[in-house]
Amino acid sequence: MPHPSHVTRRLGLKAALTASVALPLASTALPPGPASAKERPDRPLEVMSFNLRFASAAEPHSWAVRRPVMRDLLRRERPHVIGTQEGLYPQLRDIEADLGPAYDWIGTGREGGSRDEFTAVLYDTRRLVPLEYDHFWLSDTPDVIASNTWGNAFVRMATRVRFRDLRAGGREFHVLNTHLDNASQYARERAAALIADRVGGLGRSVPVVVTGDFNVAAHENPVYDTLLGAGLVDTWEAAAERGEPYGTFHGYRPPVPGGPRIDWILATPGVTVHRASVNTFAPAGRFPSDHLPVQAALTPGPPETPATT
Repeated sequence: MPHPSHVTRRLGLKAALTASVALPLASTALPPGPASAKERPDRPLEVMSFNLRFASAAEPHSWAVRRPVMRDLLRRERPHVIGTQEGLYPQLRDIEADLGPAYDWIGTGREGGSRDEFTAVLYDTRRLVPLEYDHFWLSDTPDVIASNTWGNAFVRMATRVRFRDLRAGGREFHVLNTHLDNASQYARERAAALIADRVGGLGRSVPVVVTGDFNVAAHENPVYDTLLGAGLVDTWEAAAERGEPYGTFHGYRPPVPGGPRIDWILATPGVTVHRASVNTFAPAGRFPSDHLPVQAALTPGPPETPATT
């Protein structure tokens, strides 16, 4: 069931509380960096999808080593909304702190509360106001926390947030962020059908942006066909300008030009896509994650009006 937002911006914590887990309210925000710089008023909505690679202490790619690179990347890009995958609760709090007090996030762990990985949505509060949020699980019982009925190797879920854009005349749009299973094609296909159904159930009056790690290559799998068949548009294909194509999973090795693009940003028709890119930021060869973030600069279209006869 959607959760309306009208009390507090600590929605990341509120959302986790829906799973009956009490989380600390203390802030660890660092002084704001470049992410707090004033932006031009005509800047499009900057969307990022990013598999963060869960925080671990294993070297040579521990979170302690990767965190400064992640901070520099996100401060440099200043996305307005980031659909994340694999983030753990302390890791998301680190990212929130590194981005500064203008950013907040919404999410819950796939096992409920602060446990396990999140499909959290981070957002810039100077640009976006969340109006409601929801979580559902990729299973036959999507409203049951931690449900897993399709043979997923791991519990999988999605987070949806409805936003108002303060710089676009109050226009509203949805972000639906997810992470499909890495092992089961059957589970991925069922998940794609469920997501398509949920997007369809949101109606046509408010644009929808879908971010995620889909664990299959665009154009090469029925998952992609199902989602585009449901009316979604691949922002990479629709973009007026595109950066160099790279495979989005690199495993801490040099990115592969033209490699499989398994991380996507999709949108409903009517969303104008100005630019799309795969970000290869890796100072001194150090990557912030084993995935490359994908980005799109968008203008969500006006609400569709019913046809008249």
